[in-house]
Amino acid sequence: MAKKKNRKKKAKNLSNFNKKQLKKHILDIFYGDPQKTYNYKQLALFLGVKDMETKKLINVVLDELAENENLEQIQRGKFKLKSRGGYICGRVELQPQGFAHIISEEVDRPVLVSQRNLNHAMEGDKVRVYLYARRKKHQLEGEVAEIVERAKTTFVGTVERSKNYAFLVPVGKVGFDLFIPTEKLNGAKDGQKAIGKITEWPQKAKNPFGEIIEVLGDSGKNETEMHAILAEFNLPYRFPENVLKAAEKIPLDIPQEEIEKRRDMRDVTTFTIDPEDAKDFDDALSIRKIDKGVWEVGIHIADVSYYVRPNTILDDEAYSRATSVYLVDRVVPMLPERLSNGVCSLRPNEDKLCYSAVFHLNDEAEVLKQWFGRTLIHSNRRFTYEEAQDIIETGEGDLKDEVLTLQDLAVKLRGKRFREGSLAFDRIEVKFEIEEETGKPLAVSFKESKESNKLIEEFMLLANKKVAEFIGKAKNKKHAKTFVYRIHDRPDPEKLDNFNHFINKFGYGIQTTSSRAIARSMNSLMENVKGKNEQNVIETLAIRSMAKAEYSTRNIGHYGLGFEFYSHFTSPIRRYPDIMVHRLLERYLEGGRSANAQKYEDHCHHSSEMESRAALAERSSIKYKQVEFMKDKVGQEFPGVISGITDWGIYVELENKCEGMVPIRELDDDFYIFDEKNYCLVGKHSNKTYQLGEHVKVEIWRANIERKQLDFKLIEA
Repeated sequence: MAKKKNRKKKAKNLSNFNKKQLKKHILDIFYGDPQKTYNYKQLALFLGVKDMETKKLINVVLDELAENENLEQIQRGKFKLKSRGGYICGRVELQPQGFAHIISEEVDRPVLVSQRNLNHAMEGDKVRVYLYARRKKHQLEGEVAEIVERAKTTFVGTVERSKNYAFLVPVGKVGFDLFIPTEKLNGAKDGQKAIGKITEWPQKAKNPFGEIIEVLGDSGKNETEMHAILAEFNLPYRFPENVLKAAEKIPLDIPQEEIEKRRDMRDVTTFTIDPEDAKDFDDALSIRKIDKGVWEVGIHIADVSYYVRPNTILDDEAYSRATSVYLVDRVVPMLPERLSNGVCSLRPNEDKLCYSAVFHLNDEAEVLKQWFGRTLIHSNRRFTYEEAQDIIETGEGDLKDEVLTLQDLAVKLRGKRFREGSLAFDRIEVKFEIEEETGKPLAVSFKESKESNKLIEEFMLLANKKVAEFIGKAKNKKHAKTFVYRIHDRPDPEKLDNFNHFINKFGYGIQTTSSRAIARSMNSLMENVKGKNEQNVIETLAIRSMAKAEYSTRNIGHYGLGFEFYSHFTSPIRRYPDIMVHRLLERYLEGGRSANAQKYEDHCHHSSEMESRAALAERSSIKYKQVEFMKDKVGQEFPGVISGITDWGIYVELENKCEGMVPIRELDDDFYIFDEKNYCLVGKHSNKTYQLGEHVKVEIWRANIERKQLDFKLIEA
């Protein structure tokens, strides 16, 4: 009995915990009695969980632990710890010093593996690790027994050629160079960027042997560097010939028999609002008055699933890519341009096939009626965000009545959303003015989200939410059918506590008693810091305390939006999950059976992984352009704000959002200690501090384009 009491005490206030922490507590229970089986009700009792939301989360965690082979399901709903002996599975995180941490859900802390015991395991690899006997007051240690899954086998780098051999020096956190025999260079010259592949790695060899599979071009050239960034994250930059040919065969004309199957909405006023340089218009809005105080609003989405059919070359390619990739100077589309900018794009004055969500809204923006299905539309006008914004501000312009009515409804939808727990993070986006021929950055500006952007956002959120509710809210106590959700976990309580501790220094605070309280107080905080010196650092830290959104068939809701059900339905030209959602919705509208959950969960994992890679590539391209933009400013001084503190240096963000680092070894006036909880460096003897959010002046010291790295020297705090 004592054991049970301890567990309950340890896991108090679990209703505020997120999935990651709940997973840890559940594994603790199974490790405490490895032979015992538990169901979700028993676990809820042990953990003192009473709210339904967290009880549902326990079920999701059990499914995931079984899928990852931490647990086995003995019979329906009953789980037991899977016997593993002294082994665990996890992912490799290489450290700058050469050793690695293995991150695993099977243990409550990283496992230390020395460089000599990595046995050729690399960053991101999934490995099986043998755990050494635990020593008191020491961290967990072990050695890699098996590489279960390589994170990557191809690497991007710079060729360094000698007379009889060469090396490919990879970019990023790799920890080795590839030895390339001369006959395997494939024409690569010294100093060029290339893609290499490991061919073998003998047990006793320090470096793997490899071959060059593609030469990207001369280092420093814009085209080479952008292709190198894509290749670094295993993202394609061109379509195979057979995919382009398949796209070219798709006709622009719509067959009459298809028109007759659809709801014809060509007579309803319809328009698109997009960025000025957009070519793929994947959503349009329509509006008409139905009755006094009742409006029919249509959210019309390009019907990509009509053209991209399952088990075709086009579908295989779209699934493989899973997302369009947005680099600083280009878009690498998920679909060939024939589809993304032509056949599917909702261009003005053309009949187009759509998948639509049509709502009847009253003047208070309450949904009275909803309909989902396939439509035919005809866009009357293409607005840029700037043109729509002008109508909102002046009350004049084309289709002003329609635009202003939608704006009024959007404002009400937005207000209701925030009252019900949606978080308001308006992050500033960096935009570069690029010289077309050379790709050289000429200037940096910032993209600001205005009312016209928010108008579109609100109606897309409404469609995404209502589609997810339509499938996810099972009727008559039935199980909901398999669907693709966009989920967002609760924040990590420990990170939130640290964040709260930090903002107390500025006289702020947030409530952490419930999800709703966190959201309400966080929104209030964001409003209060607007225009203040500490705005950027507080917004950045607030976002870092949040979990990352992902795709899953196991719905846990979307914390950031405050929605119990949420999906991605509105961008199938650039996101594969939206195509899956369209197909599943069509299947269920026709009375079809529930789709295979595991198949779709695997698709969700893949889509989340590709989204993450695309985001890293986008950040890498921004970083490259920032360093390129600043390289001719070496020796100049700039004001900045401390944006990050680590035990190896201080990160400083300049007013133009370019970020660089002051290496800790350059702070030679004292020995500085990293205080992680208080986000600062503290001088051991002088007690001098460098605090996150502090204003400083720096000199641009070095600009290393190859490493995408800016180094600064501190002038004054």
